Amino acid sequence: MGDLRLEAMRFSMGNSSKTTSKMYLTDLDSIPLCYASVSIGCREEHTLPKKLEAISAAGFQAIELGFPDLVTFANQHLRPSEQDTGPDEITNYDYDNLCAAAKVVKTMCDAKGLKILILQPFANFEGWQEGSEERADAWKRAEGWMRVMEAAGTDMLQVGSSDSLEEKIGTDRTRFVKDLQKLADMLATKNFRIAYENWCWSTHAPTWEDVWDICKKVDRPNFGLCLDTFQSAGYEWADPTTGTGMVEDGRSKEQVEKDWKASCDRLAETVPKEKIFFLQISDAYKVKPGPLSKGEIKGLRPRGYWSHAYRPLPFEGYLPVVDFAKAVLQTGSRAWWSYEIFDAGADGKGKDYDMDVFAQQAMTCQKKLLEECAKP
Repeated sequence: MGDLRLEAMRFSMGNSSKTTSKMYLTDLDSIPLCYASVSIGCREEHTLPKKLEAISAAGFQAIELGFPDLVTFANQHLRPSEQDTGPDEITNYDYDNLCAAAKVVKTMCDAKGLKILILQPFANFEGWQEGSEERADAWKRAEGWMRVMEAAGTDMLQVGSSDSLEEKIGTDRTRFVKDLQKLADMLATKNFRIAYENWCWSTHAPTWEDVWDICKKVDRPNFGLCLDTFQSAGYEWADPTTGTGMVEDGRSKEQVEKDWKASCDRLAETVPKEKIFFLQISDAYKVKPGPLSKGEIKGLRPRGYWSHAYRPLPFEGYLPVVDFAKAVLQTGSRAWWSYEIFDAGADGKGKDYDMDVFAQQAMTCQKKLLEECAKP
């Protein structure tokens, strides 16, 4: 990708509005690449071992280990056959058996040269009231997931900004920060890190600026950000409940676009590169037939529902993915990029695909994305 370096140098030299250190988009081909295990495979026979094979064969260097994949794998490989005895159905809280399964997954990944970058998605942790069942459950899960991380050989936990009902967790950011400080300190005892992500349907932190503000207040060296092209563009720029597919809040389309570009500029100028632990990448379909209902859909907020099925590779949807990816690069970050693709088609009815081909398409897409990011 030598041509990318040339384009990047031209871009940096011709742009005086930012500091030179933030504008060199060189060495893009050195960015390590990851694929989220939960976001590949569309059939029952697409087991975790087959997912690992497809991801490795395409040239990715790591996986995000999805907790649902681990539970499924544990049930497939640790539960008894007709001639054997063993555990009954393994649940999300059966940490002894999940740890045993995680050790097997680590061995499989090691054999394929894959790193387990992170365990994900740890959800609805922060903000619960003292003495509540939900708070007790959150800390029980935290302790259990730490055990699984150790067994899997990963040092990073992805935490999504809570999307629980506002009346249950409130809006007091001080409480969220205290919970996350305590969690970061607990993980630090094992030299583990937290990558905190804004979810575009979150109750209290749907934007990158929200999670960056929280990150600064948490103020722990092992607490950083998971940024995401879908989550940020899918809140600030796009809205699946409108006819245009864009945010319609009284601003003109041109103003929404202008505000989005300004947000990307602020990211490039304010977030230190070392606080971006990794970037997740996907696009989004404009829903057909659309738009989505503004009320809950199958128990999910509209953007949450949209996130679960309408996220193809970049350039197959309509989000300004390049804007956000370029902003991350302009911070100087060359941390992991991870593909997290939930593609059930623009109609959400599902797509049947070959995992090997699908993973190779993601790798081809990465080359195109870097080429676009290197353009002035």
